[in-house]
Amino acid sequence: MGTFYSGYEKIAAFAEPEKLPVSFKIGDRLVKGIPKEYSPVTRRVAIDSAITLYTVTGISPEGLEVRVEQTVYSDFPVTETVAYLTNHGNKNTPIISELKVFDGWLLPCANPRLIYGPGDDCTPTGYSMFDEPLTETRSIHPYDRSGTPCCGASPYMRLYSGCEDLGYNIAIGWTGLWQADFTPCEGGVRLSVGQRRFASYIKPSETMRTPRVTLMAYCGTMHAARNMWRRWYYAHILPRENGKPMPPKLCLHVFADGGPEFTGTTEESQLDGLEKYARAGILPDVWWIDAGWYKCDFNWPATGTWQHDSSRFPRGLRPISDKCRELGAKLLLWFEPERVYPGTELATEHPEWILYRKGENSREHNGLLFLGDPEALEWITNRIDSLIKEYGVGIYRQDFKYDPMPNWIAAETEDRVGAPENLHVQGYYKLWDELLARNPGLIIDSCASGGRRNDLETMRRAIPLHYTDVGYGNHPLKQIQHRYMFEWIPYFRAHTMNFDDGTVDMPTSGQYNTSSPTDRFAYHNAMAPAITVMTDRNDTERFALTREMNAIWRRVAELELTCDYIPLTECRRSVEDWYAMQFDSPERGEGFFQAIRNILAPEESFTLRLHADENALYELEEAESGNRFIVSGKALASFTVTLPKRSGVIYFYRKLR
Repeated sequence: MGTFYSGYEKIAAFAEPEKLPVSFKIGDRLVKGIPKEYSPVTRRVAIDSAITLYTVTGISPEGLEVRVEQTVYSDFPVTETVAYLTNHGNKNTPIISELKVFDGWLLPCANPRLIYGPGDDCTPTGYSMFDEPLTETRSIHPYDRSGTPCCGASPYMRLYSGCEDLGYNIAIGWTGLWQADFTPCEGGVRLSVGQRRFASYIKPSETMRTPRVTLMAYCGTMHAARNMWRRWYYAHILPRENGKPMPPKLCLHVFADGGPEFTGTTEESQLDGLEKYARAGILPDVWWIDAGWYKCDFNWPATGTWQHDSSRFPRGLRPISDKCRELGAKLLLWFEPERVYPGTELATEHPEWILYRKGENSREHNGLLFLGDPEALEWITNRIDSLIKEYGVGIYRQDFKYDPMPNWIAAETEDRVGAPENLHVQGYYKLWDELLARNPGLIIDSCASGGRRNDLETMRRAIPLHYTDVGYGNHPLKQIQHRYMFEWIPYFRAHTMNFDDGTVDMPTSGQYNTSSPTDRFAYHNAMAPAITVMTDRNDTERFALTREMNAIWRRVAELELTCDYIPLTECRRSVEDWYAMQFDSPERGEGFFQAIRNILAPEESFTLRLHADENALYELEEAESGNRFIVSGKALASFTVTLPKRSGVIYFYRKLR
């Protein structure tokens, strides 16, 4: 069971319960796998034609149940592992520590290398990717101060041989503080993964769980590794809509209207926006209402009273969602249920559910709604579910502009290190699973000051429609952010926002900028599977451009989801660079490529090394002009593009058979 294959080559295998890659200490005793004295029982369930779930369960004489779940995919060389520890005894267990969901050998080779990065740390250097030799133990983990899984370290990594074409794509699913240790040893690399801070007893009837580790073995080039991951993600991770993988989404909104975020918006302004866009032939898939629709007195961070502001929405939000449905759109509505502002409903009526940092209290500081408390979890689940139904919400957007780790630590005792985090994270998954179960067809949008919570366990339930709070309209920043997202989380949203006003003084903050309205160049830098069009509903002069570029975007977005991704340039966050990428379907013989000359790039021409069949002919279509011509595959292997500064070009192509 749990055998990894790359092509026909066996790379690793796990079989007997005692050889499962799970380990922990109970008191001073080290336990590896599920020992024979735990009387392990193995159960096999076929989830579908491609997925088999193996569950191995054993119980110690003292009543500690260890359950290890391994999910094996037959259509891809992927195995996933997660473990659960439940106390069936009548007293607390000894301290459980050094709890590892994976503790074993990978990649037998002499020259291992590791690709990793900082994730989204809300800085201009976020979303970098580093490729370095693994010469000593390297510990990868997010910032200790944060508690969000993608802040300071990306939970997506690639371990590979520097001298052979084999390796692993590795992803960690844990919406808290995880740690992965890579140790090169003679004959291979040892991988150890677990919750970074955990040393706790387990109460009677209580369950603690580990992160989930996803391992994909591959044999081949970086191109093969990248696109095997993307294909698996598209087939098995990307949430589905109407039984199919999530399609592209065009998002529109009416923004501030007199207050920060959506604190000044009204029923009238929302309906007016929908009507004006519809009359212009600009029809959204998503109508976006963000922070501030609730009672907050123009202070959108005042979260914790989850009721609409009746002075601005006298009929609630149902009239808006009804209009959305009439136009074929879904209403997206913003929530931030975990952060509790002083004086709000949750802070005043249920202080027993709120975790505060050391030295803070409910009268002056934000708190954390503790989702590990069953009563708190039930209350917030019921409240959000009722609003989804009452308002007709199609996309539930959950934000998290808060670092929970100090709150979790404040709730710990010496013998319960990591327990509040573990229980909260489990509650977070239960909240989303319950909302999805109660509302068939609901889509969840994951946000945490951007992309700080986009681990794979979250991505199984959601799409990231806002992947960063940094550089919305800073084009070189967006390029490197997109480079990372296409590599690991291939469904995301970008803005057609423009900070580039003809100078190089482009802000990196996430503040919206209306002084430089969207244009063709901004569109070129926003080509992603989902997009928000930053065309004001009253800017009728730009409606023609919006309709034209929206049509191009939709063709691009569909190919981005179903084609292999090929980066054609390096990304350095530089206004002096060219940026280029290709999306190619070798099975269908079609795709597109794009080239962008940034604002100060000195070379007027750039040669692209495109992936193509040198023995074939291709028909190319320039997206904006519609001009078509035929070129050879040999010519595409060295295809020169000439552009003025601050411009881009997109070519669709199909292979002539």
